Amino acid sequence: MPNAQNIYLDHNATTPLHPEVQETMGRHLGLFGNPSSMHAYGREARRLVEEAREKVANFIGAQPQEIIFVGSGSEANNTVLSIFSCPNQQCCCGTKQARGILTTTIEHPCVLETAKCLAERQERVEYIGVDSFGKINLEQLRNMLTDEIGLISVMAANNEIGTLQDVEAIADIAHQAGALFHTDAVQAVGKIPLDVKAWDVDFLTLSGHKIYGPKGIGALYVKQGVAFCPLIRGGHQELGRRAGTENTLGIIALGKALEMRASEMADEARRLQNHKEFLKAALSVRIRDITFNGHPQDCLPGTLNVSFAGAEGEAILLYLDLEGIAVSTGSACASGSLDPSHVLLATGLSAERAHGSIRISMGRSTTRAQIEHVVEVLPRVIDKVRSMSSAWAGGM
Repeated sequence: MPNAQNIYLDHNATTPLHPEVQETMGRHLGLFGNPSSMHAYGREARRLVEEAREKVANFIGAQPQEIIFVGSGSEANNTVLSIFSCPNQQCCCGTKQARGILTTTIEHPCVLETAKCLAERQERVEYIGVDSFGKINLEQLRNMLTDEIGLISVMAANNEIGTLQDVEAIADIAHQAGALFHTDAVQAVGKIPLDVKAWDVDFLTLSGHKIYGPKGIGALYVKQGVAFCPLIRGGHQELGRRAGTENTLGIIALGKALEMRASEMADEARRLQNHKEFLKAALSVRIRDITFNGHPQDCLPGTLNVSFAGAEGEAILLYLDLEGIAVSTGSACASGSLDPSHVLLATGLSAERAHGSIRISMGRSTTRAQIEHVVEVLPRVIDKVRSMSSAWAGGM
């Protein structure tokens, strides 16, 4: 098990519980009533669920009735994409929507795998590429839209390189073409300011464990009046939009996590941006032949993806782990794969460089002293890995 001296720099994969969230969960462990029950136990559970719904809605600028509690960000994303393969949308949604989906080549695997599954069922799926910074070209997006495209799905912030998309502009393009717009905002919520009404999105996804809440809880924003079909059917929970007894404790914790994000996010973002700029500058001086991936300005404040020539990312990760420093080689959901990052390949990085990449994702507990320690440790780790690599000729 990690000890108190270890440095955790994998916050894009998951975050530790905020102390206030942990305390809130502890106080409600005895809450067992079913929120659908009409007796006192059920009414108390329902009251707390609806309080949390208001907190989620307020944080993203929505109305409480536009929030659906789900089990994860992956479930929320699957729900949205699956709407457009519904065999009888007019029955479920009230209006017939074009079925085609347009998404990007750098989405989270839960979007890409769902899109792949839909394509295998003969649904129309198209992909837009990105530039070397991970940005989509808005003019190219306009040119790809046809009457057959009913949904555009573009993540607000990339989980591997941190690049931010112009969500408001993409939503406008979608609506001008008569399509709906979904953004996977799992990495954006709680890290950058956002407002679903200002962005004018139709669907937005968020997840509890990325914002110092527990795993197993997320939320889906669905703009009032927009086409919707449930992914999970059964009871009438969540106004008939997601069956299954609500995860009451998780929902309460999610509300508390967003309450804490509201008070801490702005100061934290400034601090993490300073940490990142210091780290980039220091590594640039101390390590030869490195590349920083992602957009230099339009990027999450705490995310730094860096590639090292002649060094393999998994080896870097393991040696850093021996030093008590936890980082990632990319998306946690793809860590079982030996393939290079699909995100880095999409930006034009070679397979060799993509294999030699690590992601450093900072969070609320990250200190300047920890980053300074990384600056001391990482150069000698890279030297060690390169000394064992036949692909490294820089030292010859």
